[in-house]
Amino acid sequence: MSARYFEDHAPGHGRLVPRAALDSDAPRIDLSGDWAFRFSPTLRPEPDGFQSPEFDDSSWDLLPVPSHWQLHGYGRPIYVNIAYPIPVDPPFVPDENETGDYRRIFDLPPSWENGRAVLRFEGVDSCARIWLNGVELGVTYGSRLPAEFDVTDALRPGRNVLAVRVHQFSAGSYLEDQDTWRLSGIFREVVLQARPAGGIRDVFLHADYDADTGTGLLRVETDADAPVRISIPELGIHDQPAEGDFAFETVRPWSAEDPHLYEAHLATDSERVRIRFGFRTIAVDAAGVLRVNGRRIVLRGVNRHEFDPDHGRAVSRETMRRDVELMKLHNINAVRTAHYPPHPAFLDLCDELGLWVTVETDLETHGFEYVDPERWQRNPSDDPRWHAAYLDRVERTVERDKNHPSVLLWSLGNEAGDGCNLRAMAQWVRRRDPSRPIHYEADRLCEYTDVHGQMYRPPAAVARIGRGQLLPGEIHYPARAGSGDPADDPRNRMPFLLTEFAHAMGNGPGGLAEYLQLCQEYPRVQGGWVWEWMDQGLRTRDAQGREFFAYGGDFGEDLHDGNFICDGLVFPDRAPSPGLLEYAKVIAPVRIGPGPEPGTLAVENHYDVLDLSHLAFVWSLAREGVEVARGTLPTPRLAPGERGLVPLPSLDLGGGDANGGEGELWLTVQAVLPKTTGWAPEGHVIAWGQLQLASAALPRTAGAPVPTRVAGEDILLGPGRFDRITGTLLGLGDLALHGPRLGLWRAPTDNDLGWSQRDAASWKARGLDRLRHRTVSVTVEADGLAVVVRSAAAASGCGYLTTYRWDSDGTVLRLRVHAEPVGHWPERGDDFADTMVDPELPPQEYQELVRRNLSRSLGRIGLDWELPADRSQVQWFGTGPGEAYPDSRHAVRIGRFQATVDEMQTPYVRPQENGNRADVRWATFTDEAGNGLRIASEDPFQLTARRWTDRQLDAARHHSELVPGPMLHLHTDHAVQGLGSAACGPGVLPQYRLELTSADFAFTLTPHTPRSST
Repeated sequence: MSARYFEDHAPGHGRLVPRAALDSDAPRIDLSGDWAFRFSPTLRPEPDGFQSPEFDDSSWDLLPVPSHWQLHGYGRPIYVNIAYPIPVDPPFVPDENETGDYRRIFDLPPSWENGRAVLRFEGVDSCARIWLNGVELGVTYGSRLPAEFDVTDALRPGRNVLAVRVHQFSAGSYLEDQDTWRLSGIFREVVLQARPAGGIRDVFLHADYDADTGTGLLRVETDADAPVRISIPELGIHDQPAEGDFAFETVRPWSAEDPHLYEAHLATDSERVRIRFGFRTIAVDAAGVLRVNGRRIVLRGVNRHEFDPDHGRAVSRETMRRDVELMKLHNINAVRTAHYPPHPAFLDLCDELGLWVTVETDLETHGFEYVDPERWQRNPSDDPRWHAAYLDRVERTVERDKNHPSVLLWSLGNEAGDGCNLRAMAQWVRRRDPSRPIHYEADRLCEYTDVHGQMYRPPAAVARIGRGQLLPGEIHYPARAGSGDPADDPRNRMPFLLTEFAHAMGNGPGGLAEYLQLCQEYPRVQGGWVWEWMDQGLRTRDAQGREFFAYGGDFGEDLHDGNFICDGLVFPDRAPSPGLLEYAKVIAPVRIGPGPEPGTLAVENHYDVLDLSHLAFVWSLAREGVEVARGTLPTPRLAPGERGLVPLPSLDLGGGDANGGEGELWLTVQAVLPKTTGWAPEGHVIAWGQLQLASAALPRTAGAPVPTRVAGEDILLGPGRFDRITGTLLGLGDLALHGPRLGLWRAPTDNDLGWSQRDAASWKARGLDRLRHRTVSVTVEADGLAVVVRSAAAASGCGYLTTYRWDSDGTVLRLRVHAEPVGHWPERGDDFADTMVDPELPPQEYQELVRRNLSRSLGRIGLDWELPADRSQVQWFGTGPGEAYPDSRHAVRIGRFQATVDEMQTPYVRPQENGNRADVRWATFTDEAGNGLRIASEDPFQLTARRWTDRQLDAARHHSELVPGPMLHLHTDHAVQGLGSAACGPGVLPQYRLELTSADFAFTLTPHTPRSST
């Protein structure tokens, strides 16, 4: 064999024909554990004899299998998104090709002697050459795909030696350019399986459901060397020949909401196989709607890479279960296995707990899009030399996972361009499994796929697709105009799925609700998958021993894509992010809100299959955030898609009228699980809604203004002490306080940094992050103080002129602010070419949103303060308990909350703007004894507090670099910019943009003591 056998267009050799992953009672030996390991940073030539059973490996290291060698001190992880980490010279790879040699010694039990056996690798990255007892078995590509070898003739009684050479890069690397860490090694299990004579090699169960009659039809395909019998006790089938069709008058169908599984046992005299299956039928109807068991479904999904912060893609079963449970707990019902088949145990869990799964083939060639003068010039997808490798990958995917009822769609791969090899894959899948539709986003015209998928389209563009307005030949990426009658374009008669949307990088995504609303308006718009499930940060420590999550560039890579690897709804430790909480609320299958008539509650059932009988409804009444009553409501008997009204409970409002007592009155209604399920405890909240029953009482009339006094270098006004020269507030009662300063900037989020919308670049160019303040005037009035300040940056001709007007009744310090832009503010610039505003809106609304979409923006507009660090106990009345922004606030409710300043931070892997509390009526900042500051406003405001400045936040690459200072930095903002998804996709929708404009707002400041009333 050539010394460069790993540079072959063909998919390897020696492997057995692919088959399903079967739960068999045939004997097996798990070869996981510590293997002898030898690492070379460069290519090793022909083997030096290490494959021989007599080779002495006593000087070698030990490496656990499954694992990646880069996570055990050999080589280093590499993160690149699109670019290949090697020169693009297919099928060749450089000599700087890390190589790992593995050896495993095992004993063969006497009962196995003289029997057939198969060696199965579940996953090896990226190419492996395998020997058993010195006999070469073959070479395999396809890192995340199983490979089986017949080892019958190579096995020996007693001692056996398995030797494997693994290369970091191979010809297969050109087909595996996925947006994830490049990690190498034997990262899934290795198993030796006995193959008894007369055993069962493969099984394909076809279990169809007729929604009109409730009947089930089971057809069994087997590949065996003896007659096969089948038993399905729950359906009354006992040891019958597994031949022909089995019809059942009544079956319980499988769905993600009701994942009922039947257990089948198929047996010969020598082997018994267990398969859990479900009855369900998938179809696209004449109207272009994707239906399962006759019902339209909406995919409220996520894209999921397999990842663990300590083990990479070597993911334990416990971690897989945690993923599925977290998804179910947050109302997620669908997974796209981006961008390769997952560990087979993950699909078992999806079958059991209920998720719609799109299984994606281990294929991506994105690095070919831009590397040559012409896009996709040398793409393997259209190169016949790669034909066998493409078919091999899809065959191994479908054959392994064909029996899983959770598998809804087959996906040919991701971002691999177009070409003859992809068409051949689709043709093979249709022949092998016509029961499932085919997905592939880069089939722009849907010439060989069954569902129409696109990435990162704004809601306005999705609405147009939902209305069936695509023109023949029109494509979005790369942009190409179409022409003709939309009725002639088949995509206008196909289900539309957002293959990737709402890029969940850093603080965000914003604007989720707008997408889900389109799923309600347009039947063919059937949801999709957020990118992505998890931040793929690798747990590590810095030179000071501080733990942090590493991303691209943290391992000294020559080429990397930074923190673009951290774009998930859960943090690397699987803690839910605010983005996940927002998504869970937006996609909740029950909507609860005020009814059209007084005294009623509107409830909508957005489940695809279930009625609401499995839920309980509970309510809580709170005044000014303090609970005063609670109770239960009758569960509305609503079928999927139905809406109904529920009478509100009889409430004692304290005084007999709506405004009895003081403070706002809010009713919160929750739909909860009344009993424990396989993925959630009793009482878990599925959905909730809030109704305001009474507004706050009118504020008490302020007392008579007290006079202003000048005392040396200070100005005294009520409890406030001001600097006589600058007008800065220096103290409030006994509390040292410094401020306010006008704030217009925030530490940019990953979405603010989006290259096409240019918000953060515009703020930086105007110097909003480095404002200098000049006091224009300080005017002492008889009963107040007026301070005028101009705020601008060095080398900038634009800024803001702010007037601060203070007065006091002796107890409360009142501030009114007027801020207006001055000077020339250049336009922001915006290269995002897609449709951000729906042209079918009323003309006046359309024109206004178009104007706002291109408007100059601010990160925020409000006031900055400093107060001593020990005033870190925070209580507030407003939204909570978590952060909220204008386009990401569905997950928070109005209430009274308390936290420390540290607890108010959200630890995004790359530090950035976070922790904003919205619609705050009042807040207190106190020490542990209860002494400090109360700040309030008649108009709800935005509140952020942290132990570092925004500039320090922006400068840090990792959370571990943020060091608390001696002061708290408090922002009380009149308004803040939304979040959007511009890190990869649409920016802030125009209705959530914070425009450059004048602003008027007011606050009251009061010394707070333990006896103070809030």
